[in-house]
Amino acid sequence: MTVDLGFVSEYAGRPAAHLTRRDVARALLAVPSGQALVAVPDLRRAMLAAGNPLSAAFWDSAKATLAGIENGVATVGDVQRWLEATGTEPILITRGYFVWPEEGERGPVATELHERLVAHLEEHVSTGEIDPDRLVAGDAEAREVYERVQDHWLATPLPDGRVPSSAVGEEVDEELFATWDEEEAFALGELRRVLADLPEPDLPSGELAAAARRLRALLAEPGYPGNVLRACSGLEGEPLPEDDTELWLMVAAGVASPVSDLQDEDEHQFWDLEGELSQEDAALAALCTIHHADWLATVAALARRGPGVLASPERIARLVAESDDIDVDMDDPEDLETTETLFTTVTPLWRELGIVDDRTVLTPLGWWGLPKSLERAWSPE
Repeated sequence: MTVDLGFVSEYAGRPAAHLTRRDVARALLAVPSGQALVAVPDLRRAMLAAGNPLSAAFWDSAKATLAGIENGVATVGDVQRWLEATGTEPILITRGYFVWPEEGERGPVATELHERLVAHLEEHVSTGEIDPDRLVAGDAEAREVYERVQDHWLATPLPDGRVPSSAVGEEVDEELFATWDEEEAFALGELRRVLADLPEPDLPSGELAAAARRLRALLAEPGYPGNVLRACSGLEGEPLPEDDTELWLMVAAGVASPVSDLQDEDEHQFWDLEGELSQEDAALAALCTIHHADWLATVAALARRGPGVLASPERIARLVAESDDIDVDMDDPEDLETTETLFTTVTPLWRELGIVDDRTVLTPLGWWGLPKSLERAWSPE
């Protein structure tokens, strides 16, 4: 590959006379740094001949950045900052905590709006409001203007009524939900495949009735763990089902797939990353972090082994690591430790439901109900 003006123009999709600093920078970053570094002098002369010389500050910064990459001293942040210093590269994470998806992961909406923001920034560079040479020199005032222009554009409705930041966020959410639904559907199919080969446990009616009585009392109490179980099952402020089986399965399913957050926003602020999480928020965070594969491996293993098997967090981590039902490599001790830590939140809630006893041993009720609750959690409404 020859890194010349023709390559840069083709990469950017523009003629040489209209290439921007961002166009050139992205093309140089698309090839090995050593090759790009060697090409810079000839490329600079070609741009001059084309009547689009850019600036000495840009070319000096290009050589310095590429040399840093080649020598292994430039960080990802250094490269991103240099790219942003072209004046027309949208900030990866804005001051308002808006985050653009990675280029290869953008959907149609994010791709369109990213391109529109680039064009918007180019207009501000052409009017002189955004000054790339001051940006590349690290001028704080120039950076402030550059960031403010983007924040304003992201929050301002377009002629069609869309607010860019919201439109991109909605698309990302839709993609995440679609991926989640696919994973859940696959996990449900695998769970049913496993259960089809196992005997159907008898319903331990006495244990279920006793567990339901305890559960009704617990759900009426303030604080942990009642508030977590109410949030997980969507029963916050809702009347409890009269049927014991329905109540128990609803709450057990909620542990595997929480349906809501804690409602007291003044006391429980999941989004406050700088604050210390309460016991309740930490529990919900852990439950929401457990993967479908981990739940599948855990419940399948316990269903095969039956009542009396140890279901401690340590044992669950080992069951997940040794499972033939999932394709997960957990040779790293840190992976085992992470799984164990997450299920440290689960087992106390299982104990309240009577799924495990005080010794964290699977009960007949847990053997009967765990697979059913997981199937319920993953089944479409």
